[in-house]
Amino acid sequence: MPSHPIILFDGVCNLCNASVNFVIDRDPHAVFRFGALQSEEGRRVLAQSRVDEAWLDSIVLIDGDGVHTASDAALRIASRMPFPWSWLRVFRIVPRALRDAVYHWVARNRYRWFGKQETCRIPTPELQARFIDAGPAAEAIRNSAG
Repeated sequence: MPSHPIILFDGVCNLCNASVNFVIDRDPHAVFRFGALQSEEGRRVLAQSRVDEAWLDSIVLIDGDGVHTASDAALRIASRMPFPWSWLRVFRIVPRALRDAVYHWVARNRYRWFGKQETCRIPTPELQARFIDAGPAAEAIRNSAG
């Protein structure tokens, strides 16, 4: 398991990119690392974690507790963010089937509602260290595969 939790997201989805920006802006200690599901490094991390490619339509969180997808991933991410976002973890009391149904409904409609880009996001030089596709984070992922 990675030393930092890794969030894999749809790199061409505007909603997903906005969500990553939201997390970055509220992660002052740079806990999370990020990668596009479509990227070479993202696919490598998925394969290392034995994640079925059926989850390419979902956010994926890989942390010390394992692999988490859909609403579980979103709530685990929120729980590691500062107040008030950490309080969103109370939604874990909602049955997962119901949470995931809402999650997948939004996921199915995300391109229509929010649009998409032609290419995956390219991090700014200041953020490259936090993306597994570039910089030190990519090197750490490659070294852990060895």
